[in-house]
Amino acid sequence: MEENGNLFLNIKADDLRALGFDRFAVIKTSEVTFSPEVRQMCEVNRCGRYNTTWACPPGIGTLEECMARCRVFENCAVFSRAYQLEDSFDFEGMMEGHEQFSEASEELRKMIEGKFLMLSVEGCSKCGKCTYPDAPCRFPEKLSGSLEGYGIFVNRLAGAAGMPYNSGPNTVTYFGAVFF
Repeated sequence: MEENGNLFLNIKADDLRALGFDRFAVIKTSEVTFSPEVRQMCEVNRCGRYNTTWACPPGIGTLEECMARCRVFENCAVFSRAYQLEDSFDFEGMMEGHEQFSEASEELRKMIEGKFLMLSVEGCSKCGKCTYPDAPCRFPEKLSGSLEGYGIFVNRLAGAAGMPYNSGPNTVTYFGAVFF
């Protein structure tokens, strides 16, 4: 998995641990499962971001376009972090974990050198109000689409990376990926 001390591009395992990520692995992009069914779940709009941001459908393009963007790259670095909750209904704890994971993902982005595509949790929240669909994204170089929005089966991604999808009772686990 690590080559010359690097996990991927210029990132070391210690760098990922310092950002708070629990688990990480590199797999081949060919091992990533894309699914129209996952993409269709976005249309139900449980997260409230469908048709509101350039980081989520339909703003990110068709499933085929998303797959093509990922498949330009040979490798996929998968990273995750589990957050402890007070109980399985701890929505505030879930949102706090989501925010922390998003912030750590952004710090990771700043560390990466070279050409890559980063996907993370439930779209982008960098701007107070997204310009979608009236104007182009203000920060396209910082835009991280969502794994699910790209049609990626996150539980299968975790399995391909040898990582648990569920970290046990009263936890929530968030995932991200860097295609490189």
